[in-house]
Amino acid sequence: MSMLVPFATLNPDADTHEFWDFCRRRELRFQRCGACGRFRQPPLPGCPHCGATTYEWIAVRGRGHVFSYTVVHHAAVPPIQHDVPYVVIVVEFDDAPEVRLVSNLVDAPGDAVRIGLPVDLVWHEAAADVVLPRFRPAT
Repeated sequence: MSMLVPFATLNPDADTHEFWDFCRRRELRFQRCGACGRFRQPPLPGCPHCGATTYEWIAVRGRGHVFSYTVVHHAAVPPIQHDVPYVVIVVEFDDAPEVRLVSNLVDAPGDAVRIGLPVDLVWHEAAADVVLPRFRPAT
């Protein structure tokens, strides 16, 4: 998958802007409820489990495993036609229970992916001021 995608933009809202600000600094952080201690992603103004509105941003190592995946063989938009096939994965994190994040598997062919594959975080600058968390097979 290309390092730079000319049309990559983010439109963070009041709940997600902090997540993307951390990503821009190459820090993967998730919200954890200040009352019940459960992690959540995507970021929300209140805990879906206990209703509390207090939270903190906890840094995670970025190590996890593939929960689900698909290999994309058809470019949805022309600028990425040279990047197919590419792999879309859902990652579960070792140090953030119940968090799942949709991303891409990089540095591996599509036939290398499988459910449970251990993965490590890598950062990709997709556009000016847009830094995305992506993952490669763990070494």
